[in-house]
Amino acid sequence: MRPSFFGALALILHPMEYHVSLARHLPETRHTAVMGAGMGDLSYLSIIERFHEHRGVIRELLASIAAGVSDAPLLDDEDALARAYAMLRNLYPFVERLYALDAQGRRINVGARGGGRLAVRSDCSQRPFYLQARTDGGLVVTEPYVSSASRGLCLSAGIAIQVDGELRGYIVFDAGLGRIVEFLMGDTLRRRFQGSFRMIYSLIVAGLMAVVGVLLFSSGQEFYALFRGGLGTDLHLRPFGIIIFLTLGLAVFDLAKTILEEEVLMHKDVYRHSATRRTITRFMSAILIAVSIEALLLLFKAALGEGGEFVSAVWMLLAAVALLAGLGVYVYLGARAEAVLLGAQRRRAG
Repeated sequence: MRPSFFGALALILHPMEYHVSLARHLPETRHTAVMGAGMGDLSYLSIIERFHEHRGVIRELLASIAAGVSDAPLLDDEDALARAYAMLRNLYPFVERLYALDAQGRRINVGARGGGRLAVRSDCSQRPFYLQARTDGGLVVTEPYVSSASRGLCLSAGIAIQVDGELRGYIVFDAGLGRIVEFLMGDTLRRRFQGSFRMIYSLIVAGLMAVVGVLLFSSGQEFYALFRGGLGTDLHLRPFGIIIFLTLGLAVFDLAKTILEEEVLMHKDVYRHSATRRTITRFMSAILIAVSIEALLLLFKAALGEGGEFVSAVWMLLAAVALLAGLGVYVYLGARAEAVLLGAQRRRAG
């Protein structure tokens, strides 16, 4: 396997001696296991896709970390293991647990205090890491699996510790796959503000919905005035006011619904061109509907002989057609560009 930039950088910046010496001299820090962390707002599908795209980089990064804590004294020194865990959490926030197993897969020590110890079962002989380590030996990085502790996708990595040719045990750590993806993509800081972003979007949606309520109320008033006004020469024109208010309400409501679904309720992968393309398509579709209906209203009024807006109506219809054609070209070119990028990534990964 060809060494990646991240794997080489981790080995250069944090070699084995640095991990071990720092673990021995760090002040004792209390840490608890992270339950259910690492998923953020990433969907399982997005996490698995990212893992397959960057499988080599992720495996080399975890292997370099495992090699950095391969120190035999950590098997028996629980305080040193706890300090090593504190250091790893500092450098790599995706590390959820660090623990030592004996040669039979039973837990010896855990690099955590209090409730964090309960996150690691006493017998790990049937867990993915030990089953793979018993077959492969040496340094092992598992495939993703659902953690029984965090209930999220994670990987385990570790290394066999041998003393005088005899297997003494294993130093193992679990890493949340969602957190690994965030770490590699440089997305950790943005996700800290994700809640604030969603709150702001929610306030904007609430304001738009209030506007929709005002427009619906205005259309109701126009509808009431239609029956109160009785028969008259302008009876055929009165429904146009109602339609205008309802059309504006529909456009604003569709815009608010799009923002609510795309930015608040649904998962949105900002690194995917398709996510941005989907948002723009839905937004432009709402505008396209509003423009088309307004053009038709002007056309109908001109056909009824009210006002000289026929030319303006035709231009608005042409603008709607041009908008639709431009949107189609954008969607087509965006899909082609994303297909090319994904194909190049798969060839590099292969």
